Amino acid sequence: MIDRPSNLIQLLVYAVLAFFTVITLVPLVWLLVGAFKTNEDFFGYLFFPLKEGGLAIDWARLTLENFRGLFFSLNFGNYIANSFFLASVTSVLATLFAAMGGYALAKFQFAGRQLMLGVVLFAIIIPAPLLLAPVFQLIYQLNLLNTYTGLILPAMAPAFGIFLFRQAMLNSVPTELLEAARIDGCGEGRIFLTIVLPIVRPMVGAFLLITFLGTWNNFIMPQVLLQSEEMFPLSVAIAQLRGTYSTDYGMISAGTVISIAPVMCLFLLLQREFISGLTSGAVKG
Repeated sequence: MIDRPSNLIQLLVYAVLAFFTVITLVPLVWLLVGAFKTNEDFFGYLFFPLKEGGLAIDWARLTLENFRGLFFSLNFGNYIANSFFLASVTSVLATLFAAMGGYALAKFQFAGRQLMLGVVLFAIIIPAPLLLAPVFQLIYQLNLLNTYTGLILPAMAPAFGIFLFRQAMLNSVPTELLEAARIDGCGEGRIFLTIVLPIVRPMVGAFLLITFLGTWNNFIMPQVLLQSEEMFPLSVAIAQLRGTYSTDYGMISAGTVISIAPVMCLFLLLQREFISGLTSGAVKG
């Protein structure tokens, strides 16, 4: 009798969680099913196409033509390779430079240190769309329009990443350990690569994942800075599937599924590192 109220509360919590899980999964199921439907069935049925006069699913009406069209007619393999290249290079460089900046702000004493920290905090609160015009003008003046360098360069030292690594290193990297390494003759570069980075490995993994996902899903900057269609990443290529007078929604659904699948698998593989990294700087000690 004593446990009955707690069991009811637990059952209620599970029921609420199940309800919101269903709400979350319904759009994903709708998208996945839509990728295998023709354009006519896309508007004719909410989910699976049904046989006439019954509620049975007509599996014969599901097709792989949307995926075949993407890869064999529209060369989507090239767009996937472009996205992987941009996301990989940007995430690695941004993580490296953000870690270096965070390490400098956390463990070095130099003139203007507090001013630099203020600049980083100020940069974090600026909405990204406000930077679109200045970034475009800068990339234009550097003659880097329609190049991957023009996309990668502005993302190499994100203020948010610098602040995250600063917090992680303040809480996780002992100053005494760094001083002991210097006394033993270890250079600053070696200290950073062999001592500091391994200590903040969870944050490195988390920020790599954050940056990779952000670059993979980035649409505005590639749309503005790139003009050559063969250089488009996957996000821009999917947007180009919309026609002027008609749109093949089944093919758009298939392209969206293709864009979601790699990053979803990556997140599932690295979710433990992701959560550990985000919480590494939250608790001091």
